[in-house]
Amino acid sequence: MARRVFYSFHYKNDNWRASQVRNIGSVEGNKPANDNDWEDVKKGGEKAIQKWIDDQMKGKSAVVILVGEKTAGRKWIKYEIKKAWESGKGLIGICIHNLKDSSGNQSSKGRNPFEDFTVDGKKLSSIVSLKNPPYLSSKYVYDHISENLEDWIEEAIETRNEYA
Repeated sequence: MARRVFYSFHYKNDNWRASQVRNIGSVEGNKPANDNDWEDVKKGGEKAIQKWIDDQMKGKSAVVILVGEKTAGRKWIKYEIKKAWESGKGLIGICIHNLKDSSGNQSSKGRNPFEDFTVDGKKLSSIVSLKNPPYLSSKYVYDHISENLEDWIEEAIETRNEYA
């Protein structure tokens, strides 16, 4: 049975890259918000955004942070990381900067978003894995993610359970 996961990513910069990962199909992801839906959520203000995130995370066993060039430090990404950890969900990051966007461009590697958190005096980045596919070709990066995604999620769940 496929795991149910919540995907977190910087919508404006990485929506196209994120959709590639979400469409792999080896795990069941959260329902994507299209541009119009997301604009409606944002119009409701911070409480509406927080409620939407909380509702989307319900029933998920893991949160996958798709890390692009400008993912780290973003307010809602930070909220999702904190919420995932506090909720006992598996947590993992996957670098997606070498996947091509809709214009065929790759981007620069972003910093590790888990560096911004500590757990029991340790950087979260020393607990939670950030997977960086070892390829420059978008096709090979996609294939690497596709081949490993299920195992990475299981590893993330096991790691989180060690800190329960």
